[in-house]
Amino acid sequence: MRAGILTISDRSFRGERPDASGPVIAEIVAAAGGRVALTGVVPDERDQIAAKLVAWSEGDQVDVIFTTGGTGFAPRDVTPEATRAVIDREAPGLAEAMRAAGLLKTPHAMLSRAVCGMRGRVLIINLPGSPKAVRENLEVILPVLPHALQLLGEDPGSEAGHAFPA
Repeated sequence: MRAGILTISDRSFRGERPDASGPVIAEIVAAAGGRVALTGVVPDERDQIAAKLVAWSEGDQVDVIFTTGGTGFAPRDVTPEATRAVIDREAPGLAEAMRAAGLLKTPHAMLSRAVCGMRGRVLIINLPGSPKAVRENLEVILPVLPHALQLLGEDPGSEAGHAFPA
């Protein structure tokens, strides 16, 4: 898994606050045997988020892009809108699973507007901005990511796991 980590935060972009969630994603990706190929920080600006997602997904350097931040109800939380503007197809099951698992821990999980989807052969996953929530969300979806990436990459062996025992 070659990952890109895009932090969406006005304050981190301006250097007023260190990015706390991006390093958590990097740690989890590495522990899962993946490699972080790209990292970046952009402000909560729809056009800038979308432009970075497009550039990274078309650059053949990543299989998955994790965004962190900008998925809530605040007026400047526009990550889901930027993501929807650039994906070809949504992957609603991933976002639904993260919200469902989050609801077992906090009712605030229902305030997440995170979107997951595909642009070409790259999976884009919106994660919250909180390091704790990032960890909890990744724990939920990490088990299916290798297979999802196999399917996106049209790996000939990707269908082998779909066979039912006789």
